[in-house]
Amino acid sequence: MRGVLFDGERAEVVDGLEVREPGPGEVLVAIAAAGLCHSDLSVVDGTIPFPAPVVLGHEGAGVVEAVGAGVTHVVPGDHVALSTLANCGACPDCDRGRPTMCRQAIGRPGRPFARDGRPVFQFAANSAFAERTVVKAVQAVRIPRELPLTSAALIGCGVLTGVGAVLNRARVDRGDTVVVIGTGGIGLNVIQGARIAGALRIVAVDANPAKEEAARLFGATDFLTSTEKVRELLPHGADHAFECVGRVELIRQAIDLLDRHGQAILLGVPPATAEASFRVSTLYLDKSVLGCRYGSSRPQRDIALYADLYREKRLLLDELVTRTYPVEDFEKAAEDAAAGRVARAVLTF
Repeated sequence: MRGVLFDGERAEVVDGLEVREPGPGEVLVAIAAAGLCHSDLSVVDGTIPFPAPVVLGHEGAGVVEAVGAGVTHVVPGDHVALSTLANCGACPDCDRGRPTMCRQAIGRPGRPFARDGRPVFQFAANSAFAERTVVKAVQAVRIPRELPLTSAALIGCGVLTGVGAVLNRARVDRGDTVVVIGTGGIGLNVIQGARIAGALRIVAVDANPAKEEAARLFGATDFLTSTEKVRELLPHGADHAFECVGRVELIRQAIDLLDRHGQAILLGVPPATAEASFRVSTLYLDKSVLGCRYGSSRPQRDIALYADLYREKRLLLDELVTRTYPVEDFEKAAEDAAAGRVARAVLTF
């Protein structure tokens, strides 16, 4: 079996991977397509520490091949989008409808793969950069067969994170004003989440002027190449500012752009030890700084919702897929993604 393996020094496509059969409450999925997210690149460059060797990938879709005992919501042959949220379903946080806070789903990497007799870690409880992967049943969400798997793959991370941050965490309301800093895969989904929520003004900010066309397609009403002129468009500041890059100076700018009662929502991933600073006095007018894990999502509900919104042509997916690459071209896909030449590179198997 082929897959993208990171050995602690470099990531490359390898043969000879094996994955175990699904156990009770698990699903074996043949991956058809997987989005290349910056979180995968962050493992390779060390921004996200992760044990190696590990099969990368966490944004995938495919076809169910087998199910373990007790799995009834999907059957072999079903098309599914995968989430990274291997929550237990039984703890107090899961019971409250907060599966992203499940402690069983954080920092417990399994090793369902093997190569040359050695166990191999699974990234983000998913490892979609392999021809087959085994996940917890709660991670596999059935999707309509007419939804292209190359597009469906992107729901599992970029859409859940970006649109979810708007609808679930920030709870953007009709008529609100929104600033989105960074218009990569996550930022574009924040933009379309704000559009779906009914935001009145959506200001996209990206240093690359070539990204304006995509930002406006997804719903931006304005586009700037820096935050310096945001106040000309929103003199009082924004109701919501989303930082989607992961740079501490941009976190500060997001906070400084808020109106009274505004919220800065942090989605970008800076290095694990990074620290940000701001003037405490700027928060006293009921302003907030919000972290957001995985769009505060409930994947079994949200993935189905986003699939319906796609069918109603209210949520864009096909337009996110800038280019598809056969898995053998992983290095080229990673190069294009790191250089910002694509909103989302999608690997196909």
